[in-house]
Amino acid sequence: MRARLAALALALWPAGCATAEPACRAVSFEGIPFTVCEAEAGDDLRLFQTAPDGRPYGSFARVNDALAAEGRVLAFAMNAGMYHPDRRPVGLMIEGGETRAALVTGASDGNFGLLPNGVFCIGEDGFRVIETRAFAAGRPACRHASQSGPMLVIGGALHPRFLVDSDSRYIRNGVGVSEDGQRAVFAISDRAVTFHQFGRFYRDALGLRDALYFDGSISRLHDAGARRSDWGATMGPIVGLVVAKR
Repeated sequence: MRARLAALALALWPAGCATAEPACRAVSFEGIPFTVCEAEAGDDLRLFQTAPDGRPYGSFARVNDALAAEGRVLAFAMNAGMYHPDRRPVGLMIEGGETRAALVTGASDGNFGLLPNGVFCIGEDGFRVIETRAFAAGRPACRHASQSGPMLVIGGALHPRFLVDSDSRYIRNGVGVSEDGQRAVFAISDRAVTFHQFGRFYRDALGLRDALYFDGSISRLHDAGARRSDWGATMGPIVGLVVAKR
């Protein structure tokens, strides 16, 4: 199904839509295909939630439409955290320095509430994936931030509630950061995986000590370099690397 959707996206890619230098690559781990995209500190990496008309962006196309006024375009993007039916973020959302939704530290339902969960923070000098209670205690300065959950990897250890023999398998996506905070590594599975498999991918294949789950089943990727833009339901928060339009 994922391959058919990718083929459809390629066939329907607008003739005038700019592409970017490749920022994503294919990675195989234990026979499972993943797509991995990276940003470095100093790159124009942003979170997108509220469009100029006051409504949630909801799609990669709407983000690109807004960026056109700057002469810029998405190099890659993906959904970036869980959201309510009206597309409001479930947890903390900071967009361009403005807090759109508050941090949630208490218990809650679903995967978001599979504690410990965490926050992805884009700061002036790099990136952090930090457990929610540690974030609440320290309140690091974030230009953009999205709270989601569960944590996939915490200080090099998998989330304690992940099961090796789980039968819950979905297309999943998330983000991890390098220990020096200079790289943010986004990944989406191109085949359904368990939480345990996805966490091990970040820890063992990518060598990252801290990683955060964004979502599953609705997970989608926009990769301009590969002329891929996944289709699906309207999204909530979106994270994207912004580059000059060629």
